Amino acid sequence: MDLLPAQRVTCITSTNHNSRPGPPHVEPPSAYLIETSRRPPVARPGKLRLECQSIGAARKHWHAQQPFRDARRAAEREAAAAQIGALTDRELLIAGAIAYWCEGSKSKPYRKCEQVTFINSDPDLIQFFLRFLQAADVDAADLTFRVYIHERADVEKAERFWLKVTGAQPGQLRQATLKRHNPKTVRKNTGAAYHGCLRIDVRRGSVLYRKIEGWASAVMAAA
Repeated sequence: MDLLPAQRVTCITSTNHNSRPGPPHVEPPSAYLIETSRRPPVARPGKLRLECQSIGAARKHWHAQQPFRDARRAAEREAAAAQIGALTDRELLIAGAIAYWCEGSKSKPYRKCEQVTFINSDPDLIQFFLRFLQAADVDAADLTFRVYIHERADVEKAERFWLKVTGAQPGQLRQATLKRHNPKTVRKNTGAAYHGCLRIDVRRGSVLYRKIEGWASAVMAAA
């Protein structure tokens, strides 16, 4: 009797009629069956709708909880700030020296340059560095400033902003350095909040540089 394709199982038997039949020999699956078994399962429309609804519900919950998360973060920041309190001049020297050693220019073995130059875009950090210079007995008249900003930004507005932040005189402000536009770069630092970076230089600052180097080294050695 002819077997159907799905029943094509050949029994291998011995030529000896007294021996038992051998194990059945099953033909390997066809290439079509292998290919179909590898295909990813097709998502059903109903399942997709449930997944979209779950994502939407999660986003709605996330936005609803946002004010509570913001309040918790603000409370944590305020509690941490209360641990610091007012700084003494000694503490200002410590913090300012470390801030400069992170953000300021430093002399290198291959490029000796003992000058105090500090550049940053954060107004609060700029004001703190100026307070540090005051604690280090630096005369405000020995400071010069320069704005570094993208050429498509409002340069005059940025200069007014930094003069207000620092309290410097217009005569202390040097000509701005413009960053050329690169069409391949997608800029994110745009809008009214973009003021570029401010560079602070201390004239005749070699002695101050060596002091900062000593202060920073002492702090790191004592840690």
